[in-house]
Amino acid sequence: MAPRAVEICHYFLKKVVIQGDKVVDATAGNGYDTLLLAKLVGDSGKVYSFDIQEKAIEETRRRLNELGLLHRVELICSDHENLKKYVKQPIKAIVFNLGYLPGGNKEIVTRGDSTLKALEDSLDMLFPGGVICLVVYWGHEGGPEEKEMIESFISQLSPLQWDVINISFSNKIKAPVVIAVQKRSGEDY
Repeated sequence: MAPRAVEICHYFLKKVVIQGDKVVDATAGNGYDTLLLAKLVGDSGKVYSFDIQEKAIEETRRRLNELGLLHRVELICSDHENLKKYVKQPIKAIVFNLGYLPGGNKEIVTRGDSTLKALEDSLDMLFPGGVICLVVYWGHEGGPEEKEMIESFISQLSPLQWDVINISFSNKIKAPVVIAVQKRSGEDY
C-alpha cells in the first residue's frame, strides 16, 4: 500500500526536526501536523502554528491540550503570509497543507498569492539543512492556480542552494502533490 501524501510529508519532517528546534505549521487545520511537530521538538523546542480560521485554532488547541503538549506551541490566528510578523528567529522546518479545512467551509481556501509570500519568507528563515514540506491539495476552485504558482516558483530555486523533490500520484486524478524543499548546508555547495 502506497503512503498517503501527508505520511510522505511527515517522513521528511521526522528526518530533519529534533528536540529544541523551532518550527512552523503554516496551516494548522485540524492540528495533526502541529501535534507531530510538538512531539518532535520536545519541551525545549517551539512550534508556531498558523490558521486563518478560529475553528482550526480551537481544534488544534483541543488536540494539543488532550496530550499535554499545548505549552510547546504558539497558536496564531492569522494568514501564513504574515509569518515574519510572528516568527523572529530561524526555523528548522515548515509544513503547509494547502486547500481547505477538512470538515470545514470549502469556500475558505488557501490562495496562491499568500502561499507564495509565506513560501518566500520561509526560504529566508530556514536553517541550513532545514526543510519546507508542502502537501498541495488542488481539486478545489483556485487550487490548480495555486499549485502552478508554487511549482513554477520552486522550479527556479538554485540547485546550488536548494534540493527540491516534487512527488505526484500519476495515476490518480487531482491527487495531492507533495513538495519538499531542503536548504543545502554550507558543505553541500
